[in-house]
Amino acid sequence: MSLDYSDRGKQPVVADIEALTLENDNYRTTIWTGDKLQVTVMAIQPGDDIGLEIHHGIDQFLRIESGTGLCKMGPAADNLTFQQPVKDDDAIFVPADTWHNVENTGTEPLKLYTIYAGPDHVKGTVHPTHEDARKDPNES
Repeated sequence: MSLDYSDRGKQPVVADIEALTLENDNYRTTIWTGDKLQVTVMAIQPGDDIGLEIHHGIDQFLRIESGTGLCKMGPAADNLTFQQPVKDDDAIFVPADTWHNVENTGTEPLKLYTIYAGPDHVKGTVHPTHEDARKDPNES
């Protein structure tokens, strides 16, 4: 089966989100960007993380498809009072304006998809590595 990783936002799409997530080897691949919603698939390498971040005015949903990690959230970057281990089949709900991070604590890539309500990345964004994401001037 050939998977289409192009950002087909604003077009009707039916896709196998589990296959797209599990087969993705990029740190981040944006697969759909609309006016009020965006979907990315991610592969976080062992010992790496999503990166401590906050999305102003944007709620976020993450679903772990494989791997293990640690989810941290809180009201300030230096006050992550919520910490919980995560594993495949877990869902993470991040309220808007909440600092958060997900760290890969396992020995294999942490594979997940995330839904931003509304979009957080430039349409069509692909970051092969976390370092590429850090260097992207469009990322905060």
